[in-house]
Amino acid sequence: MAPPPAGLVVSLLLAAVASAGVANAGGAKALTPGGRVVHHNHGKFTAGPWKPAHATFYGGRDGSGTTAGACGYKDTRAEGYGVQTVAVSPVLFGDGAACGGCYEVRCVDSPDGCKAGTAAVVVTATNLCPPNYQQSGDNGGWCNPPREHLDLSMPAFLQIAQEKAGIVPVSYRRVACVKQGGIRYTITGNKYFNMVMVTNVGGAGDLAAVSVKGSKRVKWTELKRNWGQVWQTGEDLTGESLTFRLMTSDHRKATSWHVLPTDWQFGVTYQADKNF
Repeated sequence: MAPPPAGLVVSLLLAAVASAGVANAGGAKALTPGGRVVHHNHGKFTAGPWKPAHATFYGGRDGSGTTAGACGYKDTRAEGYGVQTVAVSPVLFGDGAACGGCYEVRCVDSPDGCKAGTAAVVVTATNLCPPNYQQSGDNGGWCNPPREHLDLSMPAFLQIAQEKAGIVPVSYRRVACVKQGGIRYTITGNKYFNMVMVTNVGGAGDLAAVSVKGSKRVKWTELKRNWGQVWQTGEDLTGESLTFRLMTSDHRKATSWHVLPTDWQFGVTYQADKNF
């Protein structure tokens, strides 16, 4: 039998590809353990666009008064964030979704307020700057919606601006968080109610989803945000080696396989081998 013409072969192949594409389009989308659509977004976190805002400062010259707050961090010094931190206004905070994200901030358009010759400072969002509705947004109520405002720790503020200025115009953008070592996990609570603190997250730094899986009976279970970077579940996680899967705001994912041993303890911090 003579082989079919080359043109016919090509046509058949194109028809098969098109048919497969239609079938796939009508099929179910891949989901995460919690039911979210899987986004195939690979590579590294890239910096966002520069945006205008204003910056103030809070706490002491040594960063005192800034090492805890609305993100759930207990001590930013001990947890690796130091005092290069910022409390962001509610518009940026997003009910805790911004916690752990990193920002590059530079002072602009204020000859008397900006420090001459300084470039920018990189800070991590670790707290909320609450609104003050007793004052207007342009006179004291700096963090009132819809303002995008950055309330820097005093050590961070003094790297780019004069203390006497109090408030300065800035340009800021999201940047990748550069971390040493792997992602860290600390579980507090009890076997009936677990709160998982996730720290030292690289890449985007913030988290959009957290799931856990045990080595025996616990199947993939999605945790709920309790507050900031503290995530909760009522699943009994005791007596099992635990694996965590994270998704950052840019849809990138990391899985910390068996990061907690079978005999893990409440209040102890365990570090994964990898990071974003």
